[in-house]
Amino acid sequence: MKKLLQLPFVGIFSRWFEAANNAMAGILQATKTQPHLKFHLMAAFSVLLFCFVLGLNKNEFAVIALITLLVIVAEMFNSALEAAVDLSTRESSELARTAKDIAAGAVLVSAIGSLVIAFLILGPHIAGIWLGLYVIPSHTAANIAVLAVIMIMLMVILIKAHFGSGFPLRGGFPSGHSASAFSLWISLVHVTANPWFIACGFLAALLVAGNRLRLKIHTFRDVFFGALLGSVVTLVLFRVFYH
Repeated sequence: MKKLLQLPFVGIFSRWFEAANNAMAGILQATKTQPHLKFHLMAAFSVLLFCFVLGLNKNEFAVIALITLLVIVAEMFNSALEAAVDLSTRESSELARTAKDIAAGAVLVSAIGSLVIAFLILGPHIAGIWLGLYVIPSHTAANIAVLAVIMIMLMVILIKAHFGSGFPLRGGFPSGHSASAFSLWISLVHVTANPWFIACGFLAALLVAGNRLRLKIHTFRDVFFGALLGSVVTLVLFRVFYH
């Protein structure tokens, strides 16, 4: 085992994983302390689901996803700048206030621009609903599986921020690994009728959940509710959109 850990690629992966965990810890910390970012993440969750419900094509969905990410990134830079300014000066300063105002203005500009673009793209689809022309769209299993994982990870971040525990990739309620593993298993159930594949997928999900318990990263409650969250969200998406 020690020799395995000394292999170069293992060390590189370990450092990458640690860096990713630190980066996501920053997202979680910002979500805990910045109400605006929490609102933007909740809005992103709602927008992605709404786009899926409307049946946007891939180009429209890509644009909506990009402008949503733009607002979130702008809010995170704003939060980071505010923290840096507060750290650099403890006294009231006109320059510090100006820096904060400009950063907040950047968030406002990105939000307004995003709303305009979203209106131009979503407007015709919403009009179709108003005119009674809406039909529940059908999506591919791959698209549903990807959306499910994205939505689940957003939910995990928001729930962990609410309870103030753990990191996105390590510890806390609920278990993101368990949620993702069981989400992928539910996706597998809907794309294959082979009982061996389904059984192997379920076993793999159990191994992921069990490993979090074995390493004492999560409690049974964290793992159980993570598995429940991943399974239910993915199952609902497939039941509604996989015709």
